Amino acid sequence: MTNRKKDLTEIIDAKRRWLNSHDIGYQKSMDNRHVQMIALGGAIGTGLFLGTGGRLQTAGPALLLIYLVCGIFSFFILRALGELISNRPSSGNFVSYAREFLGEKASYVAGWMYFVNWAMTGIVDITAVALYMKYWNIFNNIPQWTFALFALALVGIMNMVGVRWFAEMEFWCSIIKVLAIVFFLIIGIAVLISGKPIDGNATGFHLIIDKGGFFPHGLLPSLVLIQGVVFAFASIELVGTAAGECKDPKTILPKAINSIIWRIGIFYIGSILLLVLLLPWNAYHENQSPFVTFLAKLDIPYICSFMNIVVLSAALSSINSGLYSTGRILRSMSMGGSAPKFMSKMSAQQVPYAGIVSTIVIYIIGVFLNYILPSKVFEIVLNYASLGIISSWTFIIVCQLRLRKAIKEGKANDVTFKLPGAPFTSWLTLLFLFCVLVLMAFDYPNGTYTIASIPLIALILVLGWFGVRKRVQEISKKHLQEMNVYEEYNEEKID
Repeated sequence: MTNRKKDLTEIIDAKRRWLNSHDIGYQKSMDNRHVQMIALGGAIGTGLFLGTGGRLQTAGPALLLIYLVCGIFSFFILRALGELISNRPSSGNFVSYAREFLGEKASYVAGWMYFVNWAMTGIVDITAVALYMKYWNIFNNIPQWTFALFALALVGIMNMVGVRWFAEMEFWCSIIKVLAIVFFLIIGIAVLISGKPIDGNATGFHLIIDKGGFFPHGLLPSLVLIQGVVFAFASIELVGTAAGECKDPKTILPKAINSIIWRIGIFYIGSILLLVLLLPWNAYHENQSPFVTFLAKLDIPYICSFMNIVVLSAALSSINSGLYSTGRILRSMSMGGSAPKFMSKMSAQQVPYAGIVSTIVIYIIGVFLNYILPSKVFEIVLNYASLGIISSWTFIIVCQLRLRKAIKEGKANDVTFKLPGAPFTSWLTLLFLFCVLVLMAFDYPNGTYTIASIPLIALILVLGWFGVRKRVQEISKKHLQEMNVYEEYNEEKID
């Protein structure tokens, strides 16, 4: 082919056509109700149903403010992702956008850090499912690993048979979680209005300032807790992955994203406020759902079993989401060269089965390790997953900033669905995420060890990059040539 260099706009268009080709083969079968519940399910998980009790013990009424701040920044991240989706929907999510705006190195880092997040999270969630099943005495004689493997098999099959089966499971798991919160809100408001004391304690706003005030343990313990609350919102970015498989992403996704902010306000902020107004903050415990703590004092029959079903559905939802997202992310990475070639394979049901099976294998190994290693080891490992969430959200914001720059330079079409207040809110969100990392260092020992290990993680990623770099460059150059766009070979541009 004759050496010639075409206009930069033509090169950019060619790259976008190549990136869009990564979504060929997926079913476009998700409709509005599925995407709405995927978005909502991602924002409501075990972090709310289980983790809130321990956080109330640590922060007291200040937890309300912490959830509010984290909810606002979660909304900013989703709106930034919404800009990227409006520009180009992709099942590769922010990994595909990192490839488009930041290059292959960034795509490689974004993809593998996100995979680590879901791999670690899934291992813990599968084990949690088994533990939740043991709550009912009827299952005491059944080995715990049986439930773990059954849960993995169930969710694996749902993901393998087609995207609509995944969406249906996520829809009904989210329905269970929403109904549980609505049930609590109705009962809680009724009790609060009635003015009836609970366990000898009068309900009301006085509980916010009683027992040590708004910050009963001081400011620093509450601030450190921000990093834990951030991870309660993990999975909200799943709407980006769903964009590549829904019927009308540019219409459906903005509606889903906009609905999340008021749902977070009602379900998260509303629930925390009610919990604080109904019982003293020190009445809640780390190893018990705060909803159970309150409802059990009302002597409602079978309430503990009901909440166990809710938490069980939240864990299954998390495993379901993990397999769904890693399968798509690994396929996107494979097609760019930064993951093994076989992970790009699709089944007859239009499912990226190779990536899903790879994740299932890791989950099985993790469940086995969970029985032979001390639980503390897995607490530390799960903390490493938190780095994956922070890096993923950071890539979303940085890509959104690069999209704005491309629009300004005329290299991309403008979008109507935008992050309010950007670029100020974009930079503010990046500052917030950096502060979360700093606060993690104060969370001794797990958070401190996690931050101290960042140089080691960076070294592993660098070594891995040199292992895939040649294939990434070859694939990039090949696709540019196939699309009749020649660019003088430059490793820095392809990287």
